[in-house]
Amino acid sequence: MNLRIILGSLLVVTVALGVAAYQTIRWAEGPAIPTETHPPSKVVVIPDGSTFQQVAALLEREGLIKNRFSFVLFGKSQSADRKVRAGEYELNPGMTPAEILAMLLNGHVLLHPLTIPEGLTIVQIADVVSQQGLADRVEFLRLAKDREFIAALGIKAETLEGYLYPDTYKFPRGVKARELLAAMVEQLREVVGPDLLARMQERKMTMHEVLTLASVIEKETGSGSERPEISAVFHNRLKKRIPLQSDPTVIYGLPAFDGNIHKKDLSSPSPYNTYRVQGLPPGPIANPGIQAIRATLYPSDSRSLYFVSKNDGTHQFSATLIEHNKAVEKYQKRPFRRGTRSSQTSIVPGEGALADKEGVS
Repeated sequence: MNLRIILGSLLVVTVALGVAAYQTIRWAEGPAIPTETHPPSKVVVIPDGSTFQQVAALLEREGLIKNRFSFVLFGKSQSADRKVRAGEYELNPGMTPAEILAMLLNGHVLLHPLTIPEGLTIVQIADVVSQQGLADRVEFLRLAKDREFIAALGIKAETLEGYLYPDTYKFPRGVKARELLAAMVEQLREVVGPDLLARMQERKMTMHEVLTLASVIEKETGSGSERPEISAVFHNRLKKRIPLQSDPTVIYGLPAFDGNIHKKDLSSPSPYNTYRVQGLPPGPIANPGIQAIRATLYPSDSRSLYFVSKNDGTHQFSATLIEHNKAVEKYQKRPFRRGTRSSQTSIVPGEGALADKEGVS
């Protein structure tokens, strides 16, 4: 008799558990709001260290699930209650609890686009990263100048200036600064493939030298078609041991820049002052894009040694100082005397408007 009671009780319990499991599965297959109503998505943040119960309560509060207790039971049935990953998620009430749980388990966090234009410095990139709330600016700059971290990335340089490839990336909110930096360096390696590395060997240039010259070319012109010509000017000057006399390098070495280069700036003792220092500056002055890198390795066949702004975003190139002085008179001095000189000829990075100098104005 007692055995029958025990067996009967076990049967009841088994059936009850089976029904509960069935109901849980059916519940997990149903969304909080029918998909045909097209409910809007919501962004929710799962804090680091949250318990599964806290996650369920948050989802219920946001209207993403119907019942937190059922969600907890479902999570336990999937052995998933301790495997949810923290982060920012974009979820929809039209998703089933099973779909929501799968996203939380797989860490399908919301990714934010981060666009880094060509020619920004590491300080400017840090500003962009900080403004978008992706990583800490101070930590970003600290690591970008941390010798140990830089060496761990396989780079032989004092800073990561020039090694952060300009591109559009996607990162989750709260990404670590070191992860951002590593991704940008890795993208540079992907872009500078075997062909360009072989070309560096042909030209007997190191990666650091290529990025240094490419950064100067990047800052000197926004015209892609001009980059090989400007590259030729600098290569020709390097061969003849003529100072590069590039305004953007001077600006980079100034402790503060008010938007105009002054005569005294050309005498600054900075190692980046290519009016005084012969050869390349000690390192990149910005982070160049692929066009500037290619132009560095594939300069045109031009014999030019000078260029001056034509006030329209392009430059006039000259092979002799006599030709250059004529171009300076035409495009810089004459318009200035008439009072019609374009605002583009103000001395700013990349415009090279030192028209009265015997350099690459």
